[in-house]
Amino acid sequence: MSTAHEGHLERGLPRGRSSPFRTSSRDHTDMPGGGAELAYLLRPLRQPRVIAEIIGGILLGPSALGRNKKYLNAVFPPRSLPVLDTLANLGLLFFLFLVGLELDPKSLRRTGKKALSIALAGISFPFALGIGTSFALRATISKDVSEGPFLVFMGVALSITAFPVLARILAELKLLTTDIGRMAMSAAAVNDVAAWVLLALAIALSGTGRSPILSLWVFLCGLGFVILCIFIGPPIFKWMARRSSEGESVNEVYVCATLVAVLAAGLVTDIIGIHALFGAFVLGVLVPKEGPFAGALVEKVEDLVSGLFLPLYFVSSGLKTDVATIRGAQSWALLALVIFTACFGKIVGTVVVARLCKVPLREALTLGFLMNTKGLVELIVLNIGRDRGVLNDEAFAIMVLMALFTTFITTPTVMAIYKPARMARSEYRHRTIQRKEASSQLRLLTCFHSTRSIPTLINLMEASRGTANRGRLRVYAMHLMELTERSSAILMVHKARKNGLPFWKKGQENDPNHVVVAFEAFQQLCQVSIRPTTAISPMSTMHEDICTSAETKRTAMIILPFHKHQRLDGQFETTRAELRHVNRKVLEHAPCSVGILVDRGLGGTAHVSASNVDYTITAIFFGGPDDREAVSYGALMAEHPGISLNVVHFVIDPKVVDESVQLDIDQYDPETRSNNEEFVSEFKQKASKDSSITFKEVMVCNADEVVDEIQTHGRCNLFLVGRIPEGQIFSSVNKRSECPELGPIASMLMSPEFSTTASVLVVQQYRRQLTGDSLTSLREGETKEGEYDSC
Repeated sequence: MSTAHEGHLERGLPRGRSSPFRTSSRDHTDMPGGGAELAYLLRPLRQPRVIAEIIGGILLGPSALGRNKKYLNAVFPPRSLPVLDTLANLGLLFFLFLVGLELDPKSLRRTGKKALSIALAGISFPFALGIGTSFALRATISKDVSEGPFLVFMGVALSITAFPVLARILAELKLLTTDIGRMAMSAAAVNDVAAWVLLALAIALSGTGRSPILSLWVFLCGLGFVILCIFIGPPIFKWMARRSSEGESVNEVYVCATLVAVLAAGLVTDIIGIHALFGAFVLGVLVPKEGPFAGALVEKVEDLVSGLFLPLYFVSSGLKTDVATIRGAQSWALLALVIFTACFGKIVGTVVVARLCKVPLREALTLGFLMNTKGLVELIVLNIGRDRGVLNDEAFAIMVLMALFTTFITTPTVMAIYKPARMARSEYRHRTIQRKEASSQLRLLTCFHSTRSIPTLINLMEASRGTANRGRLRVYAMHLMELTERSSAILMVHKARKNGLPFWKKGQENDPNHVVVAFEAFQQLCQVSIRPTTAISPMSTMHEDICTSAETKRTAMIILPFHKHQRLDGQFETTRAELRHVNRKVLEHAPCSVGILVDRGLGGTAHVSASNVDYTITAIFFGGPDDREAVSYGALMAEHPGISLNVVHFVIDPKVVDESVQLDIDQYDPETRSNNEEFVSEFKQKASKDSSITFKEVMVCNADEVVDEIQTHGRCNLFLVGRIPEGQIFSSVNKRSECPELGPIASMLMSPEFSTTASVLVVQQYRRQLTGDSLTSLREGETKEGEYDSC
């Protein structure tokens, strides 16, 4: 599905439903053609699912299983084929509506000269070569077809780029929100629109015999239909979108009315003589992409289309594909010619123009192979050509295999050419909050997966900005978006367009999304630089996106949400179990310090303005790098005029004579002890000059006294604790905890036995390599990849 783009951070979520992770209902386990099994087999090759679906359809047809006539007549009797085709084409109608939804006319107008040049080269060069190839086919296997439509169909078939398939490939390769990903998607969007215009022309030429006047009439009627839709459709859709509030469910009447309009548009264009699909596509393009309305349409239609109708279409297409018609040296030579022409036209045309636009060679080659992606849209074009009599069975089989080959090679080739994730780790100085240059800019990467945590995050940013005259805080607000089989390109691409851009660069129109509004309002009020970014990835590799983003943006700390949220009764329940895997992996591989936020509602459910901030923060200090980082973060927060910091330093009573403790004292690292003593000495001096900081040394004899002392601070607003404390007294504390990624102190603070309403921020200071308890605790309870015991 990493990353960079639109502000639709939470789309169409009813109140009370805070998790945007959309569990996939498109597993296709019952999909005709065994697409799920094929997709599983092709997974090591990182192939998009459409490859498995196309192959599954072909295997069911006369190319493989269908060669057995008894089987073919039993599974697909002739009387069932009209019903199959009807359902498949109905699903195709709504699929093209979704394809239109994925294209934003506003973004096309904003397409840069570089992407536009690449798009035009990616269309014109292969289109010309496609016309040249059509002469070779007409001279051999397609002698009886009409010349004009055949030339245009071949040109379109070779020049098309599959926008939805490309979006998924980029997301899975974590390139969607990179510069090359944005350029590829912009060029593919322009390519898509141009290809559909050319296809409409080809259909107009092919459906009315050889009369040029009738062809012109059909084309002009189609043009008139588009103009009429442009004047009538957008005002109606905008009215529906305005009445669909963010955070509330969209009125079902609006959804039903839109779907009826899709059917009506398809009927009109079919009567005109173009194709029913063209009307659905035009209507999808005209639906406004802002707000929850477009997302609601996707949610209502996508599962039905992808889970039921499209598999039927792949079967229907597979039944028409007979690879056995490609026989003899001539036919195989023509297949090789078509594949070579398709790849050469797209790749060379794109690379040449990209190099002229001063794109580096490696990126230019990557763009060429990405633009060569075909897919379902290509299959649709070929089926239309076959149904119109433009492509015979042999030409159709050749073109289907060409589409399979060009899409199949995309992912492996791009992985071999372009490996940004494997580049050497960049070096930057400020990887921690604890630093000597206190006046240097502080960069935080705050992650969220639901609207529930937004108020606490904003209040935490308010507390973290230090003194007002510094203006040195920059926050990257990262939305964690899971890439599932159901994730559509409309969600991925819109998020990618504005990734990492300042809010003031988002355009003149106000964004109706309440998450964006919240961050924008905070930025304007507090002069804090906030940039939205998104990780679009499977949960198993989400940590790679987070760590890479933190490295690229040179952040000092990553703040992660805890995988549980607090219920109304005060107890914690799991929000998403996979988030625990993400947190553990980030802790292990982060290029900077990490904080895990256990949210109990810091500051309430809304942003607390600077003048109204009145927080008491308690930092627990035993010793070790994590505790030093936690106290340093607390000192930064204490610069805020509305925040007071209480630092509780636990030391062991020298009168205590305990062999086990004495043994740990003897084994205690002298360097760590020295660092702790130096830090405490410097911090005491700072606290003595700052009335907002209280430093308290508490002498204890055992762990029970530690718990009792912490209990006395339960009425504070926020606890700051190190994940793995070190020190003499901590040696006697039970280090086993229910959630090892939190560490023992934070686990105690969130346990039901500990009475507090304070949120907890668990801090781990950056080290080049985690060792000891810091590393082993992350692997406690892990049974296998991504699975843990209960927490």
